[in-house]
Amino acid sequence: MVLSETAASIKNMEIRGAGRIARAAVDALADYARNLDASDPDTFKQEMQKAADLLTGTRPTAVSLPNAVRSVMRALDSFDSVEAARDAVLLRAAEFVEHSEHAIERIAEIGARHISDGDVLLTHCNSEAALGCILEAHRQGKEIEVYATEVRPRGQGLITIRTLNDAGIRTNYIVDSAVRYFINDVDLVFVGADAIAVNGAVVNKIGTAQIAHAANEARTNVIVAAETYKFAPRTILGELIEIEERDPAEVLPREVAEKLPFVRVRNPAFDVTPAEYVDLIVTEQGAIPPGLAFTVIRDYLGWRIEELR
Repeated sequence: MVLSETAASIKNMEIRGAGRIARAAVDALADYARNLDASDPDTFKQEMQKAADLLTGTRPTAVSLPNAVRSVMRALDSFDSVEAARDAVLLRAAEFVEHSEHAIERIAEIGARHISDGDVLLTHCNSEAALGCILEAHRQGKEIEVYATEVRPRGQGLITIRTLNDAGIRTNYIVDSAVRYFINDVDLVFVGADAIAVNGAVVNKIGTAQIAHAANEARTNVIVAAETYKFAPRTILGELIEIEERDPAEVLPREVAEKLPFVRVRNPAFDVTPAEYVDLIVTEQGAIPPGLAFTVIRDYLGWRIEELR
């Protein structure tokens, strides 16, 4: 079944990257709706909600996932027939995927404007949006150089350097802990986001906060590239974004860990970068300072006051 396979692939990080996760989840919901046999609209909605809950439970930190699923599920507000409800889900899912794909293109266009000819950039993890800005700047003929981190423990940086290499961009591959060593050689930091809070704080791959801190010390600007559906509405109420902690075996093999009974391996997948360390957030709707994060939640995600409870 596509639904269960997609949920497993998201949880196991076979599908990675907040935007890719969101699109995969929406495609899985659409496939489930297309094949769901229900006798009445209420039953259809109940079964769809179970599918939605399965998907949203896979990666607790990636806000794009519940935002995407919620966007599709809002299509089920009221219908008189199963077929009408099914059609509404399929239409909303198609609209979301199309918007998501175009969002990356638009972010790339806007983000590239902030990259100058001759700039040396640093990026962390494998952000579709951040890489899009870098690649677009290169396509525009700007001479750029990139420092890309290894991204322990899963090594997503290897995907990033392959993409940059294929584009013909001069790239330096460094271990995560070498960022402070090289930061004075960097003109601009470009990263993505898995979630953005109402106060402009950015949740991204573990190590991002340290990079932003080093950049702040070196007076190097930090730009975050993120689609609007990565903003977290419930942070308006003070709700914290859950930070996923993954299997310790990703860091230390079990056969080694078993011989170290007094050692606890910690493996948080994300950290939180305070808004004061972020200079600009580039979305498909435009570039904003972190302090305007609330306007994205209000104007583009369509959350109503009665929904925030």
